[in-house]
Amino acid sequence: MSEDATWPFPVPLHLDPALPTPLYHQMYLAIRAQIRSGDIPPGAMLPGELHLAKIFNVSRITVKRALSELADDGLLDRQRGRGTVVTSAVPSPVVKGAFDNLVESLTLMGLETQIELLDADTVPADGTIADPLEVEVGTPVQRSIRRRKLQGEPFSYLVNHIPADIAAHWSRDDLAGTSMLVLLERAGFKPVDADQWIMAVAAEPAVATALDVEVGTPLLKVARVMRDASGRVVQLIHSHYRSDRFQYHVTTRERRPLADD
Repeated sequence: MSEDATWPFPVPLHLDPALPTPLYHQMYLAIRAQIRSGDIPPGAMLPGELHLAKIFNVSRITVKRALSELADDGLLDRQRGRGTVVTSAVPSPVVKGAFDNLVESLTLMGLETQIELLDADTVPADGTIADPLEVEVGTPVQRSIRRRKLQGEPFSYLVNHIPADIAAHWSRDDLAGTSMLVLLERAGFKPVDADQWIMAVAAEPAVATALDVEVGTPLLKVARVMRDASGRVVQLIHSHYRSDRFQYHVTTRERRPLADD
């Protein structure tokens, strides 16, 4: 970092190209943490995009994406001619997912959130579980219930069903502290694609208690079936998300050029 390109706030901000997390997301997480801690105070003005790119030795596109996501979270106010200013309000943390790059999104989610194991057991698959897992009814499967938190606040309640021969590759302690995607990849069953179903549901008592909401609170529920490169179903997960702390982003594109009128 050169003498004329320094981070103007008390706590240094470091990016590590060797990490699996993209640089824009590292920048987003680090600046967000400093805003929430007060190290970057409300009303402070951030350096311009070109200056930030020079400070952290990244592209301007990387900087723009990080700042745009912070602005989307309500932490920055970006106005042409005025610059980028830290807002006075610090909203509740919100976790973001994306459909256009699902596996990357889930990996990033695992990097920035904390896991809490609520229950785990091996059970025979009934019809509702055996069918999506593409196994016979009665096949042993591992059923685990976990909760994810962001900055200590619960945002998701996850019920996983994994074929028992796959789940045999990890321990209960692994379930208590490691992302399921990481466990599957380590075991040689890396998910490469998924089918998803999204719906709005009311919080049932067990889910409401885990997510610290009232019974009947509207939640976002996602059912996901994930397959490895061989086409085998390696995971069935039912996820309940607090709608005030989680959002999905979808990008749609026309696959073929539109025909002229």
